[in-house]
Amino acid sequence: MLQIYNSWSQKKEAFKPNENQVRMYVCGMTVYDYCHVGHARVMIAFDMVSRFLTALGFNVQYVRNITDIDDKIIKRANELGEPFQALTERFIQAMHEDSDQLNVLPPDAEPRATRYIEDIIQMITQLIEKGHAYEAKNHDVYFSVESFESYGMLSKKKLADLRVGARVAADESKKDPLDFVLWKAAKPDDPSWDSPWGAGRPGWHIECSAMSTKCLGESFDIHGGGGDLLFPHHENEIAQSEAATNKKYVNTWMHVGFVQINDEKMSKSLGNFFTIRDVLTRYNPEVLRYFILSSHYRSPLNYSDDQLNSAHHALERFYSALRSFDAVKPIENSESSYSKTFFLAMQDDFNTPEALAVLFALVKDLNKLIGQDDMKARQLASELKYLASILGLLYQTPEQFLQTRGQADIDVSAIEALILKRETARADKDWALADDVRKQLSDMNIVLEDSQEGTKWRRGNSFETE
Repeated sequence: MLQIYNSWSQKKEAFKPNENQVRMYVCGMTVYDYCHVGHARVMIAFDMVSRFLTALGFNVQYVRNITDIDDKIIKRANELGEPFQALTERFIQAMHEDSDQLNVLPPDAEPRATRYIEDIIQMITQLIEKGHAYEAKNHDVYFSVESFESYGMLSKKKLADLRVGARVAADESKKDPLDFVLWKAAKPDDPSWDSPWGAGRPGWHIECSAMSTKCLGESFDIHGGGGDLLFPHHENEIAQSEAATNKKYVNTWMHVGFVQINDEKMSKSLGNFFTIRDVLTRYNPEVLRYFILSSHYRSPLNYSDDQLNSAHHALERFYSALRSFDAVKPIENSESSYSKTFFLAMQDDFNTPEALAVLFALVKDLNKLIGQDDMKARQLASELKYLASILGLLYQTPEQFLQTRGQADIDVSAIEALILKRETARADKDWALADDVRKQLSDMNIVLEDSQEGTKWRRGNSFETE
């Protein structure tokens, strides 16, 4: 039985969706800049969740939204002197390129806020009609937090505590400092859409309520996102969604832990972030994916070169074991002890560190069988590929992984020319020249592996910046 930690109850619960259908919504990116490692963690974590739910036999409907209009987008577009649509299209394309590099499968739907304006207006209208929202003097529309009795249940915050120190800005017309905006009246030269309250644009929180319920229905199984969204974003989503529909919004809330640098959250606002593109100039994309999966999705994740180097070494062990089995297809073996232990680990709130430990045990036994029992070794190689695929790992050929590090890489043809030169020297018994070429390759961080099938090569373990 799959157990998932529910942020609402703050405990693990048996996951029991209706029939065989799982409907999952994840808060995606606000597209005004390149994605950083924190964004990569959210993308990879819920890609892993979707893959495992599918492996369990569920029919997964996965929706991940795009916020393509908000203050940050408008500010950045104005700074660059370009239309906001051009800015967002550019960074949406960059986000897709990054997610493809990380072997993140596309969600089933990727709604954009600007394409759901009518649905947003309709939900706001419902909230006003039911007494949960009001139009202010400045033509902003606000949600009345006090009108929703269970506000604070997700974050376990009390209204009285939230009001301590809360203030209303001079340009706002709220009735209560805790009320949050649903519709922002247009400012001069800002993008806007017509509405019953005048020209304006949606607030951030209402976008997700409108898009999620439109795509998945008024109630659905899983809602996920980064831990920083739990309050106020997800709290506000619950309030406005349930106030509008009179139905329970979400059954299971999942939140991904922060990526940290020196024990401080990685974020654009703090300026301590690495973009995915920065990392992939130095590391194979699968290294970043493995690094993220090596910690439980709810735990803090400390980013460092040492951690990424360890991830590379781990994958190097897997791919070295698979080098003789490149043509082997992934095959499920649900009766094996590896498969059973792997699935048990993953059914315990998607415990990827324990699942990876199973893969290490499998590789250890696989290496023992190579050259001793090739048929059994092939079976284990097939199972390794299948179980790893559930985590989105081992999707490259061994040569692709072992011979590359990052996108700023080496000249493969030059390396192979040197290897041929060494083989010719060895055939001519010119051992001095063969040793000299081997040293040249070693200085280039290239490790040679001589065998009966010939000489193979891989990148070494040095990760110094070149």
